[in-house]
Amino acid sequence: MGDNPARLYRLDGVAHIAGVINEEPQRCIRSMRRQQGMRLDDRYVPYLQMAGLYHLARLNNRWFRLDEALVSAFVERWRPETHTFHMPFGECTITLQDVAYQLGLPVDGRYVNGQVQKYAVNCSWFQETFGECPEDADDDTVRRYAHAYIMMLLGTQMFADKSGNRIHIRWLPYVARLEELGTYSWGSAALAWLYRCMCRVANRHVVKWSGYNPSGSEKGPRVQMWRLRIDRLQDREFIWMPYSGPDVLQVVHPEVLEPRHMALWRSVTALIYFAVIEWHQIDRVLPQFGGVQPPPHPALNIDFLMSKDGRGGDRWFPSTLQK
Repeated sequence: MGDNPARLYRLDGVAHIAGVINEEPQRCIRSMRRQQGMRLDDRYVPYLQMAGLYHLARLNNRWFRLDEALVSAFVERWRPETHTFHMPFGECTITLQDVAYQLGLPVDGRYVNGQVQKYAVNCSWFQETFGECPEDADDDTVRRYAHAYIMMLLGTQMFADKSGNRIHIRWLPYVARLEELGTYSWGSAALAWLYRCMCRVANRHVVKWSGYNPSGSEKGPRVQMWRLRIDRLQDREFIWMPYSGPDVLQVVHPEVLEPRHMALWRSVTALIYFAVIEWHQIDRVLPQFGGVQPPPHPALNIDFLMSKDGRGGDRWFPSTLQK
């Protein structure tokens, strides 16, 4: 990490999008259209509840509009070495608490790992084959269709890749043991993958960045608008604890508030998703948990892990990076 261990390191010599916003001020990310070809059948509900994925399945049944310009402005403030957004008044980030409240995913359980299979099936075939469960289907057929629906949830909702049209077969061993699916920490796996994708998209050279086309979009000016609003944001205007209100607590599932889960939200720990290992550095964002933020510790250098995610060729840095 060089002579000064307290300095941030992962942007050294890296084409972070924040370094070119003055040269290319109208760049915006392109989001992927989520897969929506498999209807949530009521007969799948017992299997989804067993797997701990029912709340996610209910969210999948809705359409959510993604504000690409707003997300782009936040990506410009993402620091890969701390997994935090650097705001004018300090740091904030996406935590296990956010995953638990918003996605309803379990964060206490076994980590998601195994052999990374590179084979995948096309989503269109998957949807044509398992899109509608026959009305007169027997129990074995319903179970098979429920397995396929869970494969779709895992492959295109929680752990989508940039292709947006494939479902990896790495999930087959998991759905084959459906009774064990609910024992895994899907929340920490989803957050690990989100962190890795945020680190990747912060690089200006990834394909998810696109230039602004003035004839067909207003995204460029909206990125600039959101950038300016975030620049002017003050501490007193930022909602550090959005889940503390009674209107939220009365609708959240009681299991989310169990002490064993809440203790994990506050843990500085590794998040694991197959070969992806990311760090949950909530010691830098204590106001999000009602605490007072002391000077943070030096960022943890985990560059040796950043090149390992089963895809290959994902190194941010040359091998000559200073240690």
